Amino acid sequence: MVPLRHVLQQGPVVAALARGAASSFRRSPRETVAPGPWHHALVPPRPRDLIDDYVRHVGGDVASYRGLVPPHLFPQWIFPLQARALEGVSYPLQKVLNGGCRMEVRAPLPADRPLEVATRLDSVDDDGRRAVLRFLATTGPKDEPEALVVHLNAVVPLGGPSESKPRKERVRVPSEARELARWRLGPRAGLEFAILTGDFNPVHWVAPYARAFGFRNTILHGFSSFARVYESLRVARRIAPRVLDVRFTRPLVLPARVGLFTADASLFVGDAAGAPAYLTGTFEGP
Repeated sequence: MVPLRHVLQQGPVVAALARGAASSFRRSPRETVAPGPWHHALVPPRPRDLIDDYVRHVGGDVASYRGLVPPHLFPQWIFPLQARALEGVSYPLQKVLNGGCRMEVRAPLPADRPLEVATRLDSVDDDGRRAVLRFLATTGPKDEPEALVVHLNAVVPLGGPSESKPRKERVRVPSEARELARWRLGPRAGLEFAILTGDFNPVHWVAPYARAFGFRNTILHGFSSFARVYESLRVARRIAPRVLDVRFTRPLVLPARVGLFTADASLFVGDAAGAPAYLTGTFEGP
């Protein structure tokens, strides 16, 4: 069980989420201009016990991260800057959905040194029905500030008129895909990931709230799936992926037992081969 004491280490993320929620209701919308300005922060070394508990939670090997920070822990330090980059934008951010991300690891992140973080709103794609907000973020020590480069996609449904188009078929795990790992996700998986990262969106840990949004129960954070994919690849291949690029295609309702499947350099998270996929993506080795 993840210790509750880690909540005390999530102040910046919780504060950013609270500011974002409040500003969604009181903002005076203005035109969203992209690319926007860079926002910077210096993040102190992450607590060792937090890193260890986080790595265990997402299925990684704690010993392999001695002296290092898992690169997929980036939401904990990027989210506060991302919230600043969103201040004053013209979209209803209370409706924002996590569309996916691309993570490129250029060098390890040292655990004993401060990390320089920079984030900006990179581009906006608005077709009247939905807006895709793309962010660029970098992280690294002073001598290698771009050790980690992340592209994040946030999708905002707008409810505008849509053209008559055939309904898209659900993305499925290919029938020939090979199962690489299987995860058992308990009902507290969303709450525990929130405690470790600070992302306390109630749709991930408050069942009545999730049901009010049309889900059968709470849903797993997309970045929790992302981290588990990375660690499963790392364990199975014994080499960490250099690039991991994913798209979240379907909410993963908790509790669940799901598998990670691969077909060449493509990957899928789903209940079984041939079943609808919760996540799709690609990976590249060192």
